[in-house]
Amino acid sequence: MKIILGSSSKYRQKVFSEITKDFESMAPDIDEKAIRDSDPAVLTLKLAHAKAEALLPRITEPAILVTADQVVILKGEIREKPVSEEQARQFLRSYSDQPIEVVSGVLVTNTATGESAEGNDIVKIVFNAIPENTIEALIQAGDVMYCGGALKAEDPRLKPFVISQEGTDESLQGVPVELIKSLIAQVTS
Repeated sequence: MKIILGSSSKYRQKVFSEITKDFESMAPDIDEKAIRDSDPAVLTLKLAHAKAEALLPRITEPAILVTADQVVILKGEIREKPVSEEQARQFLRSYSDQPIEVVSGVLVTNTATGESAEGNDIVKIVFNAIPENTIEALIQAGDVMYCGGALKAEDPRLKPFVISQEGTDESLQGVPVELIKSLIAQVTS
């Protein structure tokens, strides 16, 4: 059965290719800021559902649709994609020596049966102080502007500052591989 990744993120597409090389990507084009919840696990699943709802009418053949979203949590504050370079700087500066949680919500839908399964994945990560020149290099490269909390933790420029990490790099990139495989198995068995 055809697999569709409901994401325009080149980072998610790259990691998703580790699950399967045979997939298509579709951009859901939703207003993520219109969907709110104070619980990061609920918020990410609400966003994944909204993406699926936007895409389902455009899918004309049986498929497995995978939609997801991700936020960063620091001291209980939900952080999404930064709205400016200055906000990205503030986010990156604040991550020193503090536990950060990266929460992903994933929804998998079998369009042939209408069956769906969902779940959350959490990665915990702690950084040493991130030097200003590294922060500026990350902002100038631009990728952090498209990442929840301006955190592209798998970036080689950030890796030297990781003190500890509980969870996979794939999960940090918004593609919790094992969770997605499990959810696909649930809707295809």
